[in-house]
Amino acid sequence: MKVKNMPAHLGTSPQEYAHLGLKQGQIEQWEDGMRTDGSPNTYEWWYFDAHLDDGSTVAITFFTKPIVDVKKPLSPQITFNLDRPDGTRLEKILHAPTQEFTASTKGCDVRIGSNSFKGDLHTYQIHVEIEDVVADIQLTGTVPAWRPETGHLYFGDRDQHVFAWLPSVPQGQVQATITVGNQQQQQSSGIGYHDHNWGNISMLKLMHHWYWGRAKVGDYTVIASYITAEEEYGYQEFPIFLLARSGQILADDGRNVSFSASDIYTDDVTKKPVANDLVYTYQDNTQKYVVTFHRQQDIVRQKFVDTLPGFEAWVARLAGMDGAYLRFTGEVKIERYDEKMVESQQGEAIWELMYFGHVH
Repeated sequence: MKVKNMPAHLGTSPQEYAHLGLKQGQIEQWEDGMRTDGSPNTYEWWYFDAHLDDGSTVAITFFTKPIVDVKKPLSPQITFNLDRPDGTRLEKILHAPTQEFTASTKGCDVRIGSNSFKGDLHTYQIHVEIEDVVADIQLTGTVPAWRPETGHLYFGDRDQHVFAWLPSVPQGQVQATITVGNQQQQQSSGIGYHDHNWGNISMLKLMHHWYWGRAKVGDYTVIASYITAEEEYGYQEFPIFLLARSGQILADDGRNVSFSASDIYTDDVTKKPVANDLVYTYQDNTQKYVVTFHRQQDIVRQKFVDTLPGFEAWVARLAGMDGAYLRFTGEVKIERYDEKMVESQQGEAIWELMYFGHVH
């Protein structure tokens, strides 16, 4: 007997805005504060990444708990990834005691031991100390905070399950100081991004996979994502899209987006299907843009079980946990059309494939 698919949708109604205490098109500081209580089945993270002028990429995430095991109570974690242009990679994970975690509900002010992530929707300071790595980041927004409608995806016949997303800084200028061991302190500038995610049930139960990426191309800023729900929700697809120019939003209605993934291969580490090319086409009554991501380099290829401590990883493998995370860098092209193509620009991009489910 065919199982009935459960509903899933992006919150857009006036009632949903009112219930959440949100204002359409207006972001307030408390939205980047802690939105969960750390209890079992909730999760939350604050994410930052940057392309630095020396060719490096850096990504830092503060978690209330590992996203692969949200049933546990508050279990703070920080991840730090640095990829240098010579191909060397540095990955650090910090697991901290519960008592070392604090976070404000009034705005982004997260502390895990001697590490901190703090800001006001425009200017952020991030400080990380993990083993022999010390990093200090300043991020200053050049594109205003944004969210797709309410930023809340609802799942279930009573909207009981939620995944929420807030791109607090869709694009910003970065000043970074990074020291590794006895190496000389490195100071770099660049272009960065910060977002904030949270929910009340394991994402493994809601989502099959997603692509997400961001880029700066000339005066353009793009954030593009394509989320595919789990089988229980009919593999429903959610396109999310933001295109801005010189800090002004040009296009952000996901209903006007079509998506394609091509030149697909199987990654030999995670065994997940990966597309070399992603194309987002935005078209409404007045404008058309085509954004193409072309993969050139893998900077993270990680199985979820490998992020867990020994015994937990063993249990997860027994349970058949098959999720994986991949992050890429490559070329992005933005084309603008007015009956025919009238503009084309290229630049660098960073994007990810989060693959929760089993391969079809």
